[in-house]
Amino acid sequence: MTLMEKLFGHTLIAADNTIALLAVMCLGVAFSIWLEQKYNWASKISGAIIALILAMVMANLGIIPTSCVLYDDVVWGIVVPVGIPLLLLQCNLKKIWSETGRMLVIFLIGAVGTIAGAFLAYALLAGPFGDAQGLAKVASMMTGSYIGGGVNFAAMASQFDGKELTSAATVADNLLMAAYFFVLIAFAGMKFFRKHFKHPLIDEVEAGTSKEAAQTQAAAFWSRKDISLKDIAVNVAYAVAVVWISQIIAGLFKGLVPENPNAFMDFVGKFLGSQYVWITTISVAFATLCEKQVSKMAGSQEIGTYLIYLFLFVIGVPANIMVVLTEAPLLLVLTFIMVVVNMIFCFVSAKLFKFNLEDAIIASNANIGGPTTAAGMAISQGWSALVGPAMLIGTLGYVIGNYAGTIVGIILGA
Repeated sequence: MTLMEKLFGHTLIAADNTIALLAVMCLGVAFSIWLEQKYNWASKISGAIIALILAMVMANLGIIPTSCVLYDDVVWGIVVPVGIPLLLLQCNLKKIWSETGRMLVIFLIGAVGTIAGAFLAYALLAGPFGDAQGLAKVASMMTGSYIGGGVNFAAMASQFDGKELTSAATVADNLLMAAYFFVLIAFAGMKFFRKHFKHPLIDEVEAGTSKEAAQTQAAAFWSRKDISLKDIAVNVAYAVAVVWISQIIAGLFKGLVPENPNAFMDFVGKFLGSQYVWITTISVAFATLCEKQVSKMAGSQEIGTYLIYLFLFVIGVPANIMVVLTEAPLLLVLTFIMVVVNMIFCFVSAKLFKFNLEDAIIASNANIGGPTTAAGMAISQGWSALVGPAMLIGTLGYVIGNYAGTIVGIILGA
């Protein structure tokens, strides 16, 4: 019990004061985004982590409650699924296939490595962790995240109801992810990697190629864009309709599964009965087949990203510091195993296929961090030719991540 709860009998802002809690959540997210875009130190931490930390501090001080209708029903039940179709509008499979080249091959192999790492980590840690089902939920979340990104983490956490471990998993995830990005940057300068891989873009930068254009591109990534009232209306209507249709289809498949199914039918029922599988499938089909209509839906990425930021604030709320300290170490080991296996798959495949060092670095980043971190790394290193492919394969990860995370979760018994 926090000090505020001892003094007032409840947190400073009560759980039933929805408007006040919504204000705190929106202000926290706005402040985090402002910091991320204003200061270099904040951009390195990322606005997502700042939002999570703000929520965690306020909850542990007793300012906001750890559970309420806003968090449990609105954010988890509505905001997360509605944000996913908007982010997946960037995933035109025809464009990804034609424009990503060698990097796509490494990325897909790296995705296999992430899945293999999840099974290996689960096998090694299920006993010591003591909660096999809880660990399976985390493995599912991290599979989605380490193939796609935060949107997949959100989808898997919601799908497998992993709320009690989500905060600790997020702490472990982001610690490992941040450390790995520094490792990848270090690889670009190591003699060992330069000796065993071709590195033409690194050579160009070191020969005096200016980074000015890349830096301008980085600054412009979230810059002001043209958007109208109609754009907002169409984006929101589209996203909600996709979620509604997905729930209907998932419900139909759940109803087809017999009461005591065999292992195969149980798997099929859980997979095809997942609304997130259908949200992903419908969204990607629309993005690929209706390219002209998608091009007119301005603001979808911004709106979708904002909704996921709201989710990231909420998952920081129940993060009891003692729980993080006691559970995060083993979860940190799980994420470490998954990242290392992904790294091995990416760099070994790049070596076997004689691809460039830069391709391997950005592909692995796209797996572990997602499209924005991969593009950001390409920008920061002056590899401007890889920025577009990084965004495309990272967006493809949003698609694969939901399927892979669902399969891993079902197999491991999440």
